[in-house]
Amino acid sequence: MHQGCDPSREYPELLVKMPFKYIAAGVLVDEAGKILIARRPKGKDMANLWEFPGGKMEKDEVPEICLARELKEELGIQTSPGCFLPLTFLSHRYEKFHLIMFVFVCRKWNGIAQGLDGQELKWINKRDLVNYDMPEANLPLISAIFDGI
Repeated sequence: MHQGCDPSREYPELLVKMPFKYIAAGVLVDEAGKILIARRPKGKDMANLWEFPGGKMEKDEVPEICLARELKEELGIQTSPGCFLPLTFLSHRYEKFHLIMFVFVCRKWNGIAQGLDGQELKWINKRDLVNYDMPEANLPLISAIFDGI
């Protein structure tokens, strides 16, 4: 059973309409099995928290195209939708919007990842993910990564 699951709870807060933010994120896994995480730079929402690379989908953009575009813009690496394996999706309510995140695993790309937006990057073992502060919405990803990678 999912931790915190209460079958009798009705979640009335989810009935309140709010804007959606659609995000595509990638769990990049290198040849040694390490995962890339990025620290949100100062001046951005949730600054200093660690996350998986990716970003906001444009109007009518599919998640895979968004992720390939964001990885090129943020990290300077080239990859394509055929290199993405769906891992999971997240649905999380923040105070001002509801986040829907599509999460993919990527093991093949061209180039060397660099923090082109000023973000710090780290390659870590998946077991070490629990040692990094992440946005609340990203926390369920840790168990999805443990189970799926």
